[in-house]
Amino acid sequence: MQQSPFQRPSSAFIGASWAALLIGSITYLAGLWNAGMALNEKGYYFTLLMYGLFAAVSLQKSVRDRYEGIAVTGIYFGLCWISVLLALLLLTVGLFNATMQNSEKGFYAMSFLLSLFAAVAVQKNVRDIAQSARPTLDEPAATPPA
Repeated sequence: MQQSPFQRPSSAFIGASWAALLIGSITYLAGLWNAGMALNEKGYYFTLLMYGLFAAVSLQKSVRDRYEGIAVTGIYFGLCWISVLLALLLLTVGLFNATMQNSEKGFYAMSFLLSLFAAVAVQKNVRDIAQSARPTLDEPAATPPA
């Protein structure tokens, strides 16, 4: 399956994606660090962030692989979707039952969602950069000097 050549993402989009990932993750983690909750609660929310980031990147990669004709098993693709939804559900349940102000709950929810979205954008950029660096069928591959 011949794909159209991918364009390298703009430097502005790459920078914005990384900035969003760092801002979302760092603010979420700073909120956890300064929170007055028990250490096991902090661990729960930290684990959810790590699980959510991994699940979002894995889902994006699986979607992109399928689009490019690279085989992805149905069970893995389904597990990716389940993982993203489960991370969102666990965060929702955790925040719903948390004894914190609604503004704090909103802070965690928004920084979590920003982080997940940004992780997908960063993964897309990494993939597009790698794709744009590959030689196409029309241009010869560089040969190493003898």
